[in-house]
Amino acid sequence: MIYGRLENVAAEAATLPENILEGLKFLERTDLAALPEGKVEIDGDRMFALVQDYTTKPKDTVRPEAHKRYIDIQYVALGREQIGIAPLAKVSEIAEDLLEDKDVCFYSNAPEESMILLSTGGYTVFYPWDVHRPGCSADAESVVRKIVVKIAL
Repeated sequence: MIYGRLENVAAEAATLPENILEGLKFLERTDLAALPEGKVEIDGDRMFALVQDYTTKPKDTVRPEAHKRYIDIQYVALGREQIGIAPLAKVSEIAEDLLEDKDVCFYSNAPEESMILLSTGGYTVFYPWDVHRPGCSADAESVVRKIVVKIAL
């Protein structure tokens, strides 16, 4: 997992993997407020973005998830949310396995989960070994505009 702010990408560029940097540069150069909800093509199936507008929910109503074929850069363009993070190696109880069709597996719980607060301008990078629980309310519900850049492994 990587945690950062888009405003610091230039300073961190030398420390980031090339594919992650490419995804962050897409976020930097794009008018994110003007994007419609849904899928935005960047480079075919190798890299694309999902634009999401939603209201955060209580943590206990959001299922932890992980992906197998894609890395996620989750960027909060507007609002604030908490995201849970836990090691996949500690999670065992699968609630719903959609890896084959939709590259997502949902889990019933996330032992050793830590919570991260993301506000406008913040991003996280989740790898396939990172179980994450996005869209959780912090102090109260928040309207969020999130862009998830999906990067094929």
